[in-house]
Amino acid sequence: MAARKRFIAVAGNMGAGKSELVAFLCRRYGLKPFLEPNETNPYLADFYADMKAWAFHSQIYFLTHKLRLHRELMAEPGTVVQDRTIYEDAEIFAENLHRGGLMAERDYRTYRELYEAAIKLLAPPDLMIFLQCDVRTLKKRIARRGRAMEIGLPTEYLSRLNKLYLEWRDRYTLSPVIELETNKLDHLTDLVDRLDLFRQIERYL
Repeated sequence: MAARKRFIAVAGNMGAGKSELVAFLCRRYGLKPFLEPNETNPYLADFYADMKAWAFHSQIYFLTHKLRLHRELMAEPGTVVQDRTIYEDAEIFAENLHRGGLMAERDYRTYRELYEAAIKLLAPPDLMIFLQCDVRTLKKRIARRGRAMEIGLPTEYLSRLNKLYLEWRDRYTLSPVIELETNKLDHLTDLVDRLDLFRQIERYL
């Protein structure tokens, strides 16, 4: 009997190591990646320059494209892995903008109504991998990869995102979860960490 298709999601703050882990899993298990459309968001530069003015526009763009991506990965015949999910767009980033007064209440209500209607159409992941990383390490990695729009992000902003990730993790019930501390974890070279990761993930493949 052929193995059943699986959907693995990788969630975590910017700089937590999502892209590296997704690439690693794709090489190791022959999975198809579905990646976040950062480079195609026409609002992103404006958003980082003036978050209050462009928060709603940017989040609607991400939500629209995440919905399309999620529908595409659902139609894919083989096992897939996604770098950042549609759930994070709403539960972390839009929520942070709303709490910080950067997305108006009216816009936030409209956004949440659209999000909650959208996710009812989507199959949840078979496995969610949460990456946790301290803010100091996040900032180092963000600086090292050199994306101009991210380098100046305040420490407080990253700290708030980390807090929201922990809150979301506590209430997340859609699938089994693997949590990985990625401050020092090296998936490619540390044999002990690598074997432990293999054992955990292969239970769901």
